[in-house]
Amino acid sequence: MPESGLLPVVVVGGLHEAARRQAVLELLESREGAVVLHHDLASAAHGRVHRRVRDAAGSLNETHVPLTNDCPCCALREDLLPELLRIADAGRHRFAVVELWGGSDPHPLVEVMAGGEVGDRCMHEAVEVIAVVTAVDPLRIVPQLSVADQLLEHGLHTCAEDERTLAEALSHQIEYAGVLAVAPAQEAAGSAEVQAGLAMLRQLHPTARLVGLGSGALAGAVLAGFDVAAARDRVNPALALLPQCADEAGVATLVWERRRPLHPGRLYEALDELVPAAQRSRGRFWLANRPELMLAWDAAGASLAVEECGPWLATLPDAVWELYPPSRRAAAALDWDVEHGDRVQQLIFTAEGLDADGITGLLDSCLLTDAELAGGESSWRSLPDAFEELLDPVA
Repeated sequence: MPESGLLPVVVVGGLHEAARRQAVLELLESREGAVVLHHDLASAAHGRVHRRVRDAAGSLNETHVPLTNDCPCCALREDLLPELLRIADAGRHRFAVVELWGGSDPHPLVEVMAGGEVGDRCMHEAVEVIAVVTAVDPLRIVPQLSVADQLLEHGLHTCAEDERTLAEALSHQIEYAGVLAVAPAQEAAGSAEVQAGLAMLRQLHPTARLVGLGSGALAGAVLAGFDVAAARDRVNPALALLPQCADEAGVATLVWERRRPLHPGRLYEALDELVPAAQRSRGRFWLANRPELMLAWDAAGASLAVEECGPWLATLPDAVWELYPPSRRAAAALDWDVEHGDRVQQLIFTAEGLDADGITGLLDSCLLTDAELAGGESSWRSLPDAFEELLDPVA
């Protein structure tokens, strides 16, 4: 147990089951008094979730958890939290590993574990998330980020309504974790495919700790700590410090940054070329006809999500700034422009064989021309709202 007296918890996730299981095993064997909890969602379609708790000696208990509102994720959360509290209170185990289901996104679960409540008890009074690990097979990273396959097609979905793709799930798992546990590639260790996979990892999440499974380093890496709030900010489009330009092993990252607004019609027409131009692209941007809104760009494989992230602070009265977190205000102030304030186009494209010049030229052609810019916001707002279907879907 740490000095705080809380039960330390490591969350291990990842699409690649063999790598994930190896990471869990290494953590289990590295710590005396460790226990592993895993909820298997394979039988969720039949109305149950299988939960197994084990330690180094073997299985401690196994049970089927009934679904809550036909929602496997709800059942997992409502069963996992009390089970963690029970383990913490019993005091027999001094270290817990939560092994997630293949397609699970660790972010929402970690938030619940860090701030959720069970009855009249807060989770943070008994447990502490000390690490989030995503286990990966480097040979599978680039291929899976390049396809439009849904999790459902591979039996990795978390519920019947889970329409995410392999690429979406994998990219979010990589970018949220503090530790990336990389499976050994054996005879292919020096291959171009492995090197491209490792380069992709480094470019998608430059600040993550990469450790090799089988190296003995994972047990120490998880002790560095995990800041839940910092991780939340890192994946928040309004605050994220996005990766820088890079080029390694055939994988490159382009940072496209401009100030003037984007023409909604021309950008929308360019999506069919822009989205498949990279295995992963993300960032924040603004449209001329919606000058007050910060928009998030989140694309992986062939899928793109565009969402509102609230207003740009430049469009708000000074007095309203106090309603926003200091981190948001600091980010705006550091990137302030005399003409446009904190409004900025920041889109990041990462891919094997990236055509940086082609993407740059296409995006630049979507910006307002000098003549369009001179018309001012009143004329911009009258531009056809090509993104209405994406941003304002009919209920």
